[in-house]
Amino acid sequence: MIQSTTIQSDKFYSRKVSDLHHRNLRVCHTETKIFEAAQIMAKEKISCLFIGESEQNIQGFVTDITLRDEVIAKQLDPTLPIELVMDRGIVAISQDAFLYEALLLMFQTKTRYLLVRDKDEYVGWISRNKILTEQSQGPFIFIQSVKQAMDVSELREKWQQVPKIIHQLVTNGLKAEIINQIISTVSDTIALRVIENTIQKVGPPPAKFVFFVLGSEGRGEQTLKTDQDNAIIYEDKANEQRELVRAYFLDFAERVSTDLDFIGFSFCQGGLMAKNPKWTHSLSHWKRNYESWIQESTQETVMKYATFFDCRAIYGEFGILDELKEFMDRQLQNPTERFFMNMGTNSLQFEPPLTFFKNIRTFKIDGEKFFDIKKTMSPIVDLARIFALKNRIFESNTGLRIKALQEAGVFTEKEAQELSHAYYYLMALRLEKQAFSMIEHRKSPENFVKIKELTKVQLVTLVEIFKVIKEFQLKIKVEFTKNLF
Repeated sequence: MIQSTTIQSDKFYSRKVSDLHHRNLRVCHTETKIFEAAQIMAKEKISCLFIGESEQNIQGFVTDITLRDEVIAKQLDPTLPIELVMDRGIVAISQDAFLYEALLLMFQTKTRYLLVRDKDEYVGWISRNKILTEQSQGPFIFIQSVKQAMDVSELREKWQQVPKIIHQLVTNGLKAEIINQIISTVSDTIALRVIENTIQKVGPPPAKFVFFVLGSEGRGEQTLKTDQDNAIIYEDKANEQRELVRAYFLDFAERVSTDLDFIGFSFCQGGLMAKNPKWTHSLSHWKRNYESWIQESTQETVMKYATFFDCRAIYGEFGILDELKEFMDRQLQNPTERFFMNMGTNSLQFEPPLTFFKNIRTFKIDGEKFFDIKKTMSPIVDLARIFALKNRIFESNTGLRIKALQEAGVFTEKEAQELSHAYYYLMALRLEKQAFSMIEHRKSPENFVKIKELTKVQLVTLVEIFKVIKEFQLKIKVEFTKNLF
């Protein structure tokens, strides 16, 4: 069980990579013999040795685990060059980044080591274990335990513990955007374990592929009420292999989705899942999808496009999704006029629940007044998305989109602050109410907020937020729909 005492995070979340003593870089050339590299590691008592021409031209690295798995276990000749066994997955982070960002990056990229960068130069490296010892308890230790879970039953138990962790983080005042990242990382880690276990059962895939997530998960903005939104892209194969490849990935997707549903990520009611044959296809097929959505825009296709624009790769060959995004970028350079008009109309389908008299519009359930906080937040997600599309900004996260739009001069600093503060205030309230409902009332998480449970300060703040949203929706009407009414 995760006790409240395990979340002692106030200081940890304010610390930066530069606050942690990072190890000096030790680099050897690619032609260095394997046994010589091992001697260097033994002499200097280091678990990671970088490979390259210099400290600023690093091509890979080896670790104790590399030597064990790739050399000793395979009885490889130790006089061969070290480049034959080195890991080429170099990941770096700025020394100005926060420690929690470094940990999340490590979990997302499945690496135990990060190069530390000062501007454009590498200045050292840090390990996952080093950071975890700085936070001997907390959600990151929990994420590590999720990575070690063996089967779906254990993963299900892990997911059931998340509300307590989130409730404690919210109570401690941790920023909502950080909590979103933690939930998304836990969710990603569970999905990765399911995918890896599935591949072990059905055998290696017959083609390169990428498994990617959509919607709130694609934006890295998951809450405790979540369902599955995912898809698969696989590389194009010769005609005689197409049926075999497609059959494998449809079976694979069915197994993954079924396991995720058992764990607690329910099937998407709209069918936006890889198990749906419509959303598991070759790269060329996906390109045709995106081209038709942009060039033959309708109200139905823009809703699909809005969902699939909010996407993020979590497993496989990430370059496949990157290629699709590059194709998308070219399409957005010459869209039809009705594409952005339809996107604008789609962005206005939800309005903030504000009455003419500046009160919160509510609905009743069993005599109690509620408002839907998810629908209240949707206009901010939608407006950040449409302005990002218009300016070919490919950030998937709402907060990062707002920041990028400010940097591009689309939003003023004040506008960006208002939007960001409004969005994350609503997100924090949403997370708080969901966690409380699950822990105290033993109920499934909902997006309905009970009015009588809000303080006067919260009510006043919500009204002001709704005013801000209405002002930005007017901006969309003018710029994209050419309609003030």
